[in-house]
Amino acid sequence: MKNSEQKEYKIMATDIQLHKQQAQELSNKLWAIANDLRGTMDASKFKDYILGIIFYRFLSEKTEKYMEEILKNDGMTYSDALASKNEELLAALDKYSLDNLGYIIRPEYSFGYIVNMIAGKYDGKVFSVDYLEKAIASIQQSTLGQKSEAAFDGIFDAMDLKDKDLGKEVSDRTKQIAKVINRVNDIEFSYDDAQFDVLGTAYMILIGLFASDSGKKGGEFFTPSAVSELCSKLATVGLTSVKNVCDPTCGSASMLLEVRKAVIANGGTAEHAVGHYYGQELNGTTYNLARMNMLMHDVPYQYFNLFNDNTLEKDNFGTTKFTVQVANPPYSAKWSAASSFLDDPRFSGAGKLAPSSKADFAFVEHMVYHMDDDGRIAVLLPHGVLFRGGSEDTIRRYLIKDLNVLDAVIGLPANLFHGTGIPVCCLVLRKYRNGNADNICFIDASKYFTPGKNMNQLSSEDIDRIVNAYVERKDVDKFCHVATMEEIENNDYNLNIPRYVDTFEEEPEIDIKAVMAEIKELESQRASLDEEINNYLKELGILED
Repeated sequence: MKNSEQKEYKIMATDIQLHKQQAQELSNKLWAIANDLRGTMDASKFKDYILGIIFYRFLSEKTEKYMEEILKNDGMTYSDALASKNEELLAALDKYSLDNLGYIIRPEYSFGYIVNMIAGKYDGKVFSVDYLEKAIASIQQSTLGQKSEAAFDGIFDAMDLKDKDLGKEVSDRTKQIAKVINRVNDIEFSYDDAQFDVLGTAYMILIGLFASDSGKKGGEFFTPSAVSELCSKLATVGLTSVKNVCDPTCGSASMLLEVRKAVIANGGTAEHAVGHYYGQELNGTTYNLARMNMLMHDVPYQYFNLFNDNTLEKDNFGTTKFTVQVANPPYSAKWSAASSFLDDPRFSGAGKLAPSSKADFAFVEHMVYHMDDDGRIAVLLPHGVLFRGGSEDTIRRYLIKDLNVLDAVIGLPANLFHGTGIPVCCLVLRKYRNGNADNICFIDASKYFTPGKNMNQLSSEDIDRIVNAYVERKDVDKFCHVATMEEIENNDYNLNIPRYVDTFEEEPEIDIKAVMAEIKELESQRASLDEEINNYLKELGILED
């Protein structure tokens, strides 16, 4: 290793350690905020207040930074501009803010102003939860009729400041929210800190903490970052830019954002990594979290379209085709499977619909329909899709035999997700098979994980092992097998991984004679010990001769 490479490696290792330390400190502070609200409401609920106020701080500081840059040459602050009552200047600033940020936050509603109001720094001005409510309302009102309206409409709805669980009286709710605001203000971060994404990390820590607390409900919107990273890397192999990316069951949008990271890791630039983001999410609260997450990760409102709808029942993407799609759909979810869907171009090809009790393949068909000519898909599903019969067998044959889009089947470890311990598989599908049209790569990665207290985790090494095996497509004993289409056909299109990757471990031969000799020796030792114990008992008068 060259000296320069050694130096770079040491710097990287130091950064990783520092970021871990920062993340732990941040986690402690966030937990302290949670404890301020603990007892008044359920954990899965009060996270919404913490996230909402963190998000408000983000919007506020982003506005201040933007306005400082605009007004720098004029030698004035945003507050100065407002105080000037120069209507022409204020109108121009509002337009700049709406065009570039998508919203307006006036100085009197800034996060810093509210913090100072709580501290009593303004004579005659006392903070109330009603004031924060007005501040939030002003943001959403500023977006009405603007191109950004869809990105901000109802985005703070989960943070219900009139909720009686927060406090029966206005004064009680004010006290609780003031605590949260002050705690969030104590979090040390700079908007310019490119090395450590504090806001994004805070978001993921909270989701992780409360996904655990709220069990299955939390799992609805949380996919562990390592699993998102794996899917994103599988779907972006060799890509340094992506025209668009879609997640039809986007949850908190973590997988969408991981695609950007994966493309940058491939050598792409942050500016041109992903052209546009698309997503759809059924749960309204989770949909709001997804929009927050996009904005908190500096994806401008102009570059994402997220929808709050049932993806199978209402396809908001129309005829749009996507370069990359990633998804972790709800496993074996119910859907209508109405006969009218046989006329829907997404589901008509196979001639049969996914069963109403298991929508897994319906999500896959939806994604395949939206694949661009060079499209890729990485989707997480229960293992049942690999071998179940009936209409699922028909759809499986259609995807493999007729469309020939299935590129890889990857079995993952059990207990990777909040709310379920079942192992899942990742299907990789490609419109253009890149010379692999006559085979499917099978990988059994079920044994490669780091055990955790509540759930198992994929390490960077585990992820690299899987991705490299997928790229190299070479047989590796008990791990990877590249199956020919003839093998698939001979197995009657059953994709159960053990049919292709033999993970059987032979039990060592047992020497019966040696075992019997050991048993005889142990019995002899027991007899000797029994005699010794009896002698002690006799000496103590407990046992008579």
